[in-house]
Amino acid sequence: MGNFFNMDNGFFTALGKFVDMIIISIVWLIMCIPVVTIGLSTTSLYYVVVKVIRRDRGYLVREFFHSFRTNLKSGIISGVLMILFFSVLFFDRKFATTLTGTQGFVLLSIFNAMIFLLICVTIYIFPLLSRFSMGIRQLFKTALFMSMKHLPTTILLFIITAACGVGTYIIRPLILISPALCILLMSLLLERVFKKYMPKKSADAESAGIDEWYLE
Repeated sequence: MGNFFNMDNGFFTALGKFVDMIIISIVWLIMCIPVVTIGLSTTSLYYVVVKVIRRDRGYLVREFFHSFRTNLKSGIISGVLMILFFSVLFFDRKFATTLTGTQGFVLLSIFNAMIFLLICVTIYIFPLLSRFSMGIRQLFKTALFMSMKHLPTTILLFIITAACGVGTYIIRPLILISPALCILLMSLLLERVFKKYMPKKSADAESAGIDEWYLE
């Protein structure tokens, strides 16, 4: 019975992580309100879910805003570009639905394929930004490369994202935890991909007291 009230036991650890996911999901929602910060907030959410919730490093809200400040410029530019790309493609798709015959079918198929491709890039781009330092152009190229090279993983990530979105739409209160839960599930796959492109843990960094938590 004494072990049950030990704050380090499995029950309280799981409960603590559950509460953390609710807290950081709410922070994410608040920081998405300006709309142009959606990409930046998602970058920070991925960073804190992997570092704090999965790896038990740092403090939840502090790490979120550390990533928020670090990626401020790139995150906003990337997020705004994605919003513009999606807006243009959805507008073009809507126009294609008004056409009849072969022309309408061909255009609709092209725009559907482009939207799917853009979704695949979106799945990778903000997690990439949270982990690697690169320019905007390189960020988009790398996201496209990874999404196509690891297509089976990309499809699973798409299914996870869609399931979380549909689940939240059906059960609205899930919005209080689904952002962090979705990122947590996605990170289980994304981290395996990222490790293929990261160096091995450095003995010099360890002796210098540098915490390469992302290499674990």
